[in-house]
Amino acid sequence: MARFCACLAAEPERAREQLAAMGATVRPDGPAVGLIEDEPGHATGPFHAYGHTALGEVTLHNRPVLLAALAASGAPVPPDCPDGELLLRCWVRLGTAGIRDAEGMFALAVHDSDGELVLIRDHVGARTLFYARAGGCWAASTSLRALRRWPALGTGLELSAVRSFLTFAYLPGEETLLRGVRELLPGRCLRLSADGTVTEEHYWEPRELIEDDGAPPETYALRLRELLEEATEQRLPEAEAVGVLLSGGVDSSLVTALAAKLHSHPVHTYSISFGDELPNELGYSGLVAAHCHTRHRILTVSGAAVAARLAEAAALLDSPVGDPLTVPNLMLAEAVAGDGPRVVLNGEGGDPVFGGPKNLPMLVYEMHRGDVAGGDAQDARELAYLRSYRKCYTDLPDLLTAEVLDALAEAPAPQRFVAPYLRPGAGDGRMDHLLNKLLHCNLRTKGAHHILTKVERLTASQGIEGRAPLFDRRVVDHAFATPPRWKLNGAVEKWVLKEAVRDLLPGTVVDRPKSGMRVPVQQWLGGPLKELAGDLLLGREARARGLFRQDTVRGWLRGEGALLPRQGGKLWLVLTLELWLRAYDIR
Repeated sequence: MARFCACLAAEPERAREQLAAMGATVRPDGPAVGLIEDEPGHATGPFHAYGHTALGEVTLHNRPVLLAALAASGAPVPPDCPDGELLLRCWVRLGTAGIRDAEGMFALAVHDSDGELVLIRDHVGARTLFYARAGGCWAASTSLRALRRWPALGTGLELSAVRSFLTFAYLPGEETLLRGVRELLPGRCLRLSADGTVTEEHYWEPRELIEDDGAPPETYALRLRELLEEATEQRLPEAEAVGVLLSGGVDSSLVTALAAKLHSHPVHTYSISFGDELPNELGYSGLVAAHCHTRHRILTVSGAAVAARLAEAAALLDSPVGDPLTVPNLMLAEAVAGDGPRVVLNGEGGDPVFGGPKNLPMLVYEMHRGDVAGGDAQDARELAYLRSYRKCYTDLPDLLTAEVLDALAEAPAPQRFVAPYLRPGAGDGRMDHLLNKLLHCNLRTKGAHHILTKVERLTASQGIEGRAPLFDRRVVDHAFATPPRWKLNGAVEKWVLKEAVRDLLPGTVVDRPKSGMRVPVQQWLGGPLKELAGDLLLGREARARGLFRQDTVRGWLRGEGALLPRQGGKLWLVLTLELWLRAYDIR
């Protein structure tokens, strides 16, 4: 397992010195690229083609399409060409059109023949890539820790990112918690020059392209079914078993059904239980597993296990994710790896692509915004969106210290991350319908910076690959070409998705209302995590960092200051952030 790192400077020897300082393997000559061994990831290389050198974490799902495109361009390649080299050849020969046609999970760094460092990230953000500039040198890596080790950068804590994390429960854009380090956004190609010049190209962005608003809904459902089958089949491993994370909701259930239908090898399914005394969805997941004849396994996760492994899970992430399912997801990845499958599918993507219940508060707000104080303000929609997350946004004045609030007074507000999607500029070709604006925002923020990055980092830590058919680029394109009324049809969420797979699943699964995983956060914080949370959040290191008001944190630990059950979720964010900062030794 490895991550990769690449550097660029006017003097090649200096670039190689910086690469070595970050812990990467360094060759005595040639471009400054190298692997960072023993970090959980899928980096390979270097690859060479047409005078270019690249490293990548690349998994391609449509190799035949790309091989045919290269052959048609007059540059055929051997069919056993590695994925990273194949993507490099597509970029060199076909430009960003070749990258746009690639379906897969990839982060690629290219030293091109013009002396530039080119960074490319996949369409939806399944793989991550970070970059920074210091001392006249560029550095890029799929490992944030490598950039943390870079002496020339001398990075510290980015306070605006702290505010963003507490608002969203993840970092929704290009900023990271390391000052001076940025994350390449999905669907982008970034050219870095030795003189510091940066050129960015958007090679893919979802567009609202509804060609026939009057077409019968069955047309959209049938085409979606075709795309779902293709997306799932392309992500199945050849000649070996596959795992599927099965919650019992319609999204993971349809992926399970398609995998069972299309795969000629065993399908293993995995579900989580937090104990028999708590509400769960095991009846639905068991029903789907029996219906699809999978090899089903239920993993029981105790509060004690979460307490024991929370720090470990936080340390595996390049950016913190305030999701209480992080430790259970890590344990699921371990279970899959222990059973043998090297690929595990999931149902992530259904809500941000097809319209799950998280959009309902915003739709209700728009219905009544004229009756809401400040509802006509220019940024009213963005503010309503931030509040709808129900994280710590409205608590920031009481949670952050006066010193931090003063430092943030002139910093750009977190609304900047959602405004381009919720209020796109005239003529930019994006979304006209409000539901599509919300889905676009969900896809580009939570999809890329929470869902996909969490899945990738946790599965990679166990040497397996997590793949999400519902995030397939063609499925996403079809979703935004479907009239919004067929995604939210009356009171039925994700209607077109459910209709596309209705024949595959029991009606009780397709038509059930979404309930979500009932995670006993409050119970954990009042039990096995109580002492740990108090020691960490009220201890000397947290006090010295000076981010949070101790009286507010102490009140939250006692269950004061906010109505249940949200108080536990807010405290979970603060605890997750503290653990991540300690893992990266940020003071």
